[in-house]
Amino acid sequence: MASDTSRFKTFSRRAALLAGAQGLLTAVLAGRLYYLGVVEADQYEMLAEENRISIRMLAPHRGDIVDRFGETIASNRQDYRVFLIPEQSLDVRLSLQRLGQIIHLTERDLRRVETQIARQRKFLPVTVAQGLSWEDFAKINVSAPDLAGIQPDSGLSRWYPDGPVASQIVGYVGSASEEEMDGDPLLTLPGFKIGKRGVERSYDRILRGRAGSSRVEVNAYGRTIRELGRTEGIPGDQVALTIDMGLQRAIAKRLGEEAAGVVVMDIDTGDIYAHVSTPSYDPNSFNLGISRENWAALLRDPRKPLVDKCISGQYPPGSVFKMVVALAALHHKIITPEKTIYCNGRHRLGDNVWHCWRREGHGAMNMEDALARSCDVYFYTIAHELGIERLAQWAQNFGLGQVFDLEVGGESSGLVPTPGWKIATTGEPWMGGETLNVGIGQGALLATPVQLAVMTARLANGGYMVRPRLVRAIGPDARALPAAPNGGWPKLDFAGDHLAVVRRGMEKVLEYRGTAYRSRLSWNGMTMAGKTGTAQVRRITREMRDNNVKQEDLPWQARHHAWFVAYAPADKPRYACCVLIEHGGGGASAAAPVARDVMAQALERDPAGRPALDQMRRALGAAQMPPGSSFVDD
Repeated sequence: MASDTSRFKTFSRRAALLAGAQGLLTAVLAGRLYYLGVVEADQYEMLAEENRISIRMLAPHRGDIVDRFGETIASNRQDYRVFLIPEQSLDVRLSLQRLGQIIHLTERDLRRVETQIARQRKFLPVTVAQGLSWEDFAKINVSAPDLAGIQPDSGLSRWYPDGPVASQIVGYVGSASEEEMDGDPLLTLPGFKIGKRGVERSYDRILRGRAGSSRVEVNAYGRTIRELGRTEGIPGDQVALTIDMGLQRAIAKRLGEEAAGVVVMDIDTGDIYAHVSTPSYDPNSFNLGISRENWAALLRDPRKPLVDKCISGQYPPGSVFKMVVALAALHHKIITPEKTIYCNGRHRLGDNVWHCWRREGHGAMNMEDALARSCDVYFYTIAHELGIERLAQWAQNFGLGQVFDLEVGGESSGLVPTPGWKIATTGEPWMGGETLNVGIGQGALLATPVQLAVMTARLANGGYMVRPRLVRAIGPDARALPAAPNGGWPKLDFAGDHLAVVRRGMEKVLEYRGTAYRSRLSWNGMTMAGKTGTAQVRRITREMRDNNVKQEDLPWQARHHAWFVAYAPADKPRYACCVLIEHGGGGASAAAPVARDVMAQALERDPAGRPALDQMRRALGAAQMPPGSSFVDD
């Protein structure tokens, strides 16, 4: 009996200890549950919500690029695309193979996607394909449950309605490279594009806008169930150019596939109404991803479609430079307008002979006739008297050797040679014969079409140092540049009667016996003044001269460049233009007819006489006129 009592007491003690331990564990568990469920409830509710709710960044609408009248040059359009989120796919290659059964994917596409996945975090989407048709996009959506990690998406992509017509100015967009990552989270969005060239690049931050956000409910697999809320991004600002797209298209059509550059500008304000470089490229192909074959074809093309000939091409200006030489000679009293110089077709300096383009010579030439008939001997003579230092200074006064910061990238400065330049680059002294070459726009002298358009504008406006511009306004307000004719432009120091002599010579170029007589313009009683130029691309040998080798008999790349500069109306100038035809053969035959047609279009459209977009906004009030409204009347 005593032993039973002892066993009972031992059992009761153990039961009590066990019950106490269980009670303690229960208390600890209850305390922990209370802590998690009550004290830390907000935090875990937030974590649970984050697992259920996904915050996604929304790309803003990229700002439009429009012409001076509001006509669209670059905009956005609906784009159907498909992304891959690597961390949501158990087997990336398998997911891509299944997707490839719905849409066409090349081995190159697969390698590109895999390379992109290796370079970035696994939760970031990778663009697999874009520019899909509605039918393909619908098929992907139907098959989405069987495509792990594949996410179809509908967004906006950049669109250039005129394709190559203005691509050299506007440029194109593309995905940001690692070097271009600037900390903006927008750049991590799949399919987000930034400006790569032209205005798209120079004004990328303004056009880009600011991101929005979307709150979506997702399931355990990360697929979207529904959208809970959305905050739209702030669209980028609109950028208005000085270009008249109607004139731009007309010139591009006139040039066709010719290797050429044409600039038309306002002689008073500097607004560039047309900036055409042909052949060009279609920026839409870059937006969607240009193929290696097409890229290689662009690089191989001898007409250089990727080069903006208006601002990047550098060429000897030839005889279109003679107006500057003439003005400099009059200013420094080297010659008077009436004094004649006899041209027998040759000019001797030391033991060397420089030839006139007309083998038999021109006879006695005064300044106006020398300009009209482009007599080389006349300009050899006065250039030698002027000297290279003064020639260089006057070339720079008229815009040569300068970069105008047109904000489209790739602008070349050309070259105005001096003795110091030659010593620095070659270590050799300047020779007198080099001055003669510069005097007719040859030798080391190089210029771009936009520089020669500026030169012509300064001749036409009385010597005001107008500067060109391509961007007119950002958003509703115009850029702060001189609004009134000649307002704020400094004036070159030369006599008005000297300029009148040069301008009469330019008018005679299109009169009887002038070099461009066959290309004279008469539009509604208005005429133009101009100057032909033919720039050698290689030295004319004695054998070629003796055999009278014609340009059309030479290979294309061995022919002379053809120039023509002009302003109109001749009596009250407003428009200046420069035409370059690469390897065109002769300024009179190749460039002058184009300049005539270009100037006729400019006079007919008269962009300077019509209110631009920003002017209409100020007149009507921004509230009455939505951005992008067009007042163009093609």
